[in-house]
Formats: sequence, structure tokens, C-alpha cells
Amino acid sequence: MDTHVPQLPPIQVTELDLDGPEGAVLSFGPALDAAEPAAEGDVYALVRLRGRPVATIVCHVPSGEDPATTVAAAARAHLKRARPAGDDRTAGPADGPPPRVSVVIATRERADQLARALDSLLAQDHPDFEIVVVDNAPVTGATRDLVEHKYADRVRYARETVPGLAIAHNRGVAVAEGEVIAFTDDDVVADRRWLSTLTAPFAADPGLGCTTGLILPAKLGTPAQILLESHGGFAKGFAPRTYDPADPPADEPLFPFTAGSFGSGANMAFRASALRAIGGFDPATGTGTPARGGDDLYAFVSVLAAGHRLRYTPEALVWHHHRETWRDLTNQAYGYGAGLTAYLTALLVRHPALLPALLRKLPRGLAHARTITAHRDSEGAVVPGAHGAQDHPWPRHLSRLERRGMLAGPFGYARARRRVRGVPLPWDGDNR
Repeated sequence: MDTHVPQLPPIQVTELDLDGPEGAVLSFGPALDAAEPAAEGDVYALVRLRGRPVATIVCHVPSGEDPATTVAAAARAHLKRARPAGDDRTAGPADGPPPRVSVVIATRERADQLARALDSLLAQDHPDFEIVVVDNAPVTGATRDLVEHKYADRVRYARETVPGLAIAHNRGVAVAEGEVIAFTDDDVVADRRWLSTLTAPFAADPGLGCTTGLILPAKLGTPAQILLESHGGFAKGFAPRTYDPADPPADEPLFPFTAGSFGSGANMAFRASALRAIGGFDPATGTGTPARGGDDLYAFVSVLAAGHRLRYTPEALVWHHHRETWRDLTNQAYGYGAGLTAYLTALLVRHPALLPALLRKLPRGLAHARTITAHRDSEGAVVPGAHGAQDHPWPRHLSRLERRGMLAGPFGYARARRRVRGVPLPWDGDNR
């Protein structure tokens, strides 16, 4: 088995802002303030045009060369070749003030990472929002101490004793006061305009039920981090897009069951009324349950099935700290597969009316599921090494783990469902 850990040199993660596709450099530096300035070696760069994210590139800075000059030249060449991002079904201009937003972060025993995420959220430019931390099945008081001592009066604390990401998110939904509820993870750093750009479409489109945004790597320092991003990471490209169940996209014949193309749980927001109307997240899905994942995918499809639109907004950016170790990556590969089929099982159990449509699309759906174990679509984003390339090949045993996870997902969902049987939705019971 190809289970050895590949030796891959670190890749520097940077940001470059240009004054137009062929314009001057407005700024260049590390993606996060705490990182070291760029130097010689391999560089992964987010390219912005006057602040707007438009592409990622990977290039090499030779010894003695100026990193800004080298990366800018590579970016201009890429933009000259690339197709410009666009969308013929935009949300339109906002009418009125932005909605009040609740930001929910579910966490478990990761106070140091949580503090970094909270600092970035408190710096958001949105004019009206609250932050709710949900402490999921805690074994220590570290998270509560952090929130109540360092972030007193700025962050609300809620405790959920039943383990599982979806049920923790539901606890956040129960206590949230915003018209829109945004979700992110404790291992991200949010761009200052993340919340404004993620939630602005709700004011412009009354039929919108969900938005998602762009997720890029905060660090590419270990082989596990590099290989995950090489496999496509969480990026969904730089073209904004609206998914409308009344006007299914012609280029996605499996719609809406290809929920992984809509976005990811580390960067999503829902109209609160729409999310509560579908019953929130399925508590038998998500990290921390035998289902291993699928909570976000279930919610995306459920919102679409209820007749709401979903919009992907790449200007809403968060930087995600990928897991660093090889063991983390193997667990993640298995979890991807399990979460995929667990969410499909959840849909059939909770929305049986979708079964005929799923059966019609099942043959192509299975082919698609097999394909995503070999490559994740990140159109418009350049990843550090393509799948199967000689520089950063995706190990075959990780693809096998994903397929094993797919087989196990329905059984994991069944076990998780038995565990939460009888547990009321938080808004039907007490709000601990």
C-alpha cells in the first residue's frame, strides 16, 4: 500500500492585490498577519483586483528575486489566460439596510484556535451582528472561561451536552437572534469583509435561503495540508453563482444532489426562518457522530428542496487552517466519503419525496461520487499540484479510504440516528 508520507517542502501562503489585470502592485504580503514575509521558494497566492478575490496562483520565487515582482508577473500571466469570472443570475442591488446577523461557531476543547477565530470575527465591518459560541460536549471549562473572561459582553456562550456538529449548530440556531445565521469553524480566520459580503445577498433577494463563500488555506506547511489543497481543498472557484430550484442549472444534471459543489460548512449562512422551517440540521449528521459529516450538505439540499435559492459568493472569504498530520488527513479522507452517503441517506429518510428524483439520477450520481474521490472541482482556483501529477500525487489509498467511507456512511447515519432518538430540537425544548 502507498501509505508512506510524501516529503513535500512548505509552500508560503500570500496575498497580492493588483490595480487591474495588468496593473501595478497595490499590496503584497503573507495571507495572515502572524505569518513570515514571503521569501524565495514556492508561493501560493490569492490574487485580488482592487481588493476583490479573483484567482489563486502557485509559482516559485528564485533566490535573489523580489517575491512581489515574481508573484505579480505570474498573476498577470494567469489573468491574461484565465476566463473572467461572471454570473448571469446575480442577486441584484440590496434594498434597505443589511440584515441583523448571528454568527454561530461550534467548538470542542480548542480554546486557542477559537480565540484566533473570534478575534477575526470581532474585526468584521458588518454594522449589526452578534457572535454565539456553542461549547459542544465539553470536558473542561476552557471554552467557557475564554468566552466569559476574554470576550465578556462581546460573545455569547451556549452549551450543548449532546456531541455532534449538527446538534451543536441547532443549539446555536435556537439561541440566535439574527434574521440571518452565519456559520463558521473555530479553525478559520475570517477576512474583514466576510460577513458583509456573505449576508448582503439576503437583503437583495427575498427568495434566497442560503449563501456560501470562498475557503482558502491559511497554511501549507505540512505534506497533509499540501495534499489536501492539491486535492482541491474547499475552494469552489471565483465565479459567483445562484442555484435556483425553479431554474436548475443546465451544466449540473445531478442538481441538487451534488451539494458539495455549493459550498462547505466553514463558510455558510441561512435565512433563519428558512433554516428553522426545514427543521435545522439533521442531528444524526456531522463531525462528532458515526455519520462523520454531511450536515452542511443536508442543509443545502433541504433548503433548495423547500424552494429557496442558494448563492455562492466568492468575495466572502475565510482562511482555513487545514489539519497538519497524516493521521488527520486519512481520517478526513474517510470522513468525506462517509459524510457524502450519510447525507444522501438523511435526505431519503427525512425527505422521502426526493426519492424518485434521486433514483432517476442515481447512475450518474454514483459515477460522480466515484469521480470526486479522485479530484475535487475548484474551478477558477489553482491548487498546488494537480491530482495524479508527479509533483503532488494524491495517494491511492486515500481514495480507497473515501470509497470505504461511502460504504459505511449509511450505517453510520443509522447508528447516529438511534443515538439522538428522543432528543428534542433545541427550539422545542429548553435553551441551555
